[in-house]
Parts: sequence; C-alpha cells; structure tokens
Amino acid sequence: MYAWPPVLSSIKYGLVGAFFLFTVATAAVAQAPKLDVVYIPTPQEVVDRMLEMADVKKGEFIIDLGSGDGRIPVTAAKKYGARGFGVDINPERVKEAEANAQREGVTDQVEFKVQNLYDTDIGKADVLSMYLLSQINLNLRPRILDLRPGVRVVSHAFDMGEWTPDRQDTVGYRRVFLWIVPAKVAGTWQLSSGDLSGALDLDQSFQQFGGVARFGNDTATVQEGWLRGARVSFAVEVNGQRRTFVGTVNGDRIDGIAAESGGTGWVATRSKRG
Repeated sequence: MYAWPPVLSSIKYGLVGAFFLFTVATAAVAQAPKLDVVYIPTPQEVVDRMLEMADVKKGEFIIDLGSGDGRIPVTAAKKYGARGFGVDINPERVKEAEANAQREGVTDQVEFKVQNLYDTDIGKADVLSMYLLSQINLNLRPRILDLRPGVRVVSHAFDMGEWTPDRQDTVGYRRVFLWIVPAKVAGTWQLSSGDLSGALDLDQSFQQFGGVARFGNDTATVQEGWLRGARVSFAVEVNGQRRTFVGTVNGDRIDGIAAESGGTGWVATRSKRG
C-alpha cells in the first residue's frame, strides 16, 4: 500500500483535527441559547430593596423573569417565606440557581426552569420581578396589565415607558421601580349613592383615569381619578359641592364610600366597557 510521506501525513491529520475542532465549536455555538439580555447579577442590596418595595408576604408567589442565579426568589423564600419560580434561558444559570436554593435550604419553596420568559405563564404571580431591558419590559407590558389588579411588579434599572411607576427609589446609583397592576375601569358606569344617581363615562390610562359624570341635568368632570390595584378614588362636583368617592373594583362593580357625605355608601355597575 502507498504510504504518505511523514510531512504530508502530519499535514493530513492536522487538517483533520482542525476540522474536527471547528465542527465541535460550531455545534456548540449553534446549541448555545440566544440571550436577549447579558447576565449581570443584581446586587444583594438591590434585591433586598426590590422585595421590600414589593411588600412580599409569607406564602405569596413571586415569579422572576430572567432569574440568573436565582437570588431574588431565593431571598424572597428565605427572608419572607414566599414561594418562588424563576425562568432563565441559560441552563448554566438555572444550575446555579438550584445550587443557591440548596445552599440556602429553600428547595421546597422555589423552582427554576430553563425557559424563554416570553413563554412563561405569569398569571399566578402575586409579585413579578425583572432585570431585563426597557424594550423587553415594553414587550411584556400588555401581558402584565392583564394580570389581576394588585399584582406588584418590580424592576431593577429599566422602566415601562409611559406607564409611570407607583413608586421608585435608588440604591446607590441603581434605580428600582414598582408598579401595581390597576383594575380596568374604562367604560360607562351607573352610580348610586343615597339619593344621588347618575352615569360615569370613564377613560383610563394605566393607573389614572378621567371622564364625565352626569347627574340629572348636571355634567361634571371626573377629577383626580386614581387606581392602586383594585382600590379606586376620584372626585366630582355635584350641585357646587365637591364629592370624593373611594371604593374597590370587582370586575364590573365598584363598592365604596362617598367621603364628604358622612360615609354614605355608593355602588357603581358597568354597563359598557371602554
């Protein structure tokens, strides 16, 4: 059989080895997860402030989108007795999170999963935490606004555009934002309070709303309309007197108290959604 000269043989096998390494490297790159956000851990003091602002309570369920090493759900479980679920698209981060939970003794309270955050069901969250990017926050915003009223959303560093936070703070030079998912009140409501009855036509922009109130032949502007979760408050002038209404939204019904009328109760039912 013809034998290659030693020099040509070395070149041959060197090229084969290089091709093999190139193939392995290419396959590894192809299998690596596509990351929309570069992983940068949230400092622990920022984590503590986020959870404090979110007013996390024992037994509540916190979902962390892009959970990294899991420090937010793990801290919520250990410090507040919460339950936690974190998703990250990078398997290495999930392994770190699981190791972190094991080390802190909270594996029975938290779970981590390799998953795209856009595919994550966030409907059961009491608290939603994020350290993503502004555009990703905006992409998620419609889904967040469809969560039940009162869900608290905390974000490290990045806001949600024109949705003004209910509260914000800084830890050193780092910003922390809090939003409380507002009830949906846009539409036409029939209001009754003692001998007062009329209609409210409301327009809503996130946690703020306004519109027109009609009581008989009188028309008034709805002022200072504000929502904090399911809690609602607004003011109107009726017969030259300012009346402030506070209450709780439950779907298409609001029950509450008319503050300036000696605590008279009021109820409103929605006849048409905006």
